[in-house]
Amino acid sequence: MTFEPADRVDSVPPSGIRRFFELAEEMDDIISLGVGEPDFSAPWAAREAAIASLERGQTSYTANRGKRALRERIADYEAATHNLQYDPDEEILVTAGASEGLDLAFRALLNPGDSIAIAQPCYVSYVPGATFAGIDVIDVPTRAEDEFKLTREVLESSGAAEADALVYCYPNNPTGATMTAEEMASVAAFCRENDLLVFADEIYADLTYEHDHTSIATLPGMRERTVVFNGFSKAFAMTGFRLGYAMAPPEAIEAMNRIHQYSMLSAPTTAQHAAMEALDNCRDEVTEMAAQYDRRRKYVLTRFEEMGLDCFPAAGAFYAFPECPWDDAGEFAESLLQEKRVAVVPGTAFGEGGSGHLRVSYATGLDDLKEAMARIESFLN
Repeated sequence: MTFEPADRVDSVPPSGIRRFFELAEEMDDIISLGVGEPDFSAPWAAREAAIASLERGQTSYTANRGKRALRERIADYEAATHNLQYDPDEEILVTAGASEGLDLAFRALLNPGDSIAIAQPCYVSYVPGATFAGIDVIDVPTRAEDEFKLTREVLESSGAAEADALVYCYPNNPTGATMTAEEMASVAAFCRENDLLVFADEIYADLTYEHDHTSIATLPGMRERTVVFNGFSKAFAMTGFRLGYAMAPPEAIEAMNRIHQYSMLSAPTTAQHAAMEALDNCRDEVTEMAAQYDRRRKYVLTRFEEMGLDCFPAAGAFYAFPECPWDDAGEFAESLLQEKRVAVVPGTAFGEGGSGHLRVSYATGLDDLKEAMARIESFLN
């Protein structure tokens, strides 16, 4: 007998992002605009806290839900920054990255055969995560003419009213789109009217540039039906620490923790010590990094306009999502990589909703961005 992947695994293709990373790793003089990862190191104080915790021998498991001192800090931080009020004892679960939280929600709060509406284009793990959980997917294709915002029209036309839950990410990966309070209120009304649960991925909440971030859980009638996911990877530049958290009513957190305690047991202890320090003393660094991203964003959008590439004014995360000048965005991205040593990701890596576009990350230094834009312009000419 030989090992064969289960059907649900075999039906999921390898990540479209990884192919371009693997090609880039084999080349010299590469400028990567493909990685969805800050180019900054984690704040120094957070790194020192991690080191100090190891030197003190604090290497044991923590409580399944995470250290209570960290959950208290998360509750205080979310109340102060996003107007979210959650009980650290019953309504917060510390996870191994926001991605683990989403996986737990799919498996703990939905049953095989249930359906989930997924705003497209989307982060690469949403559809595979639903497939692994045996959940049917309803694609909700957002549109360039709407600046990739989630609207009542696209929710209705896609059949999202028949779903059991809705998952989205705003500010958005891969488009950089954001939602205003008024726009989010329209989505909230649709979810209330059709009795949808909401899984709100807000990992980029602190990277919103043109207006304040609004969490759907703060809107009337939404807290009781929403799980909010956030973490330390993006705004705090702590990707390798693999630390996130979920916030939801007690019954949802209890169900998610039931799986978490058997699969992960607890999030990494060292990372939790670093996160406590980050929340206590590193918020100024977050503000400065966000300001740097905003400067880069404006530069990249201006350069695309000068090149004649249509690109809506992305206002969040650290991505631009220009239209691809070729019919085949994958072919364009591979040719750009081979000829000019610039790595970008075709929009189709994020689902069919990304067709005809490229994801360009500006989470890299301004000097490299300037050189990359010059190379892209040369390629186009």
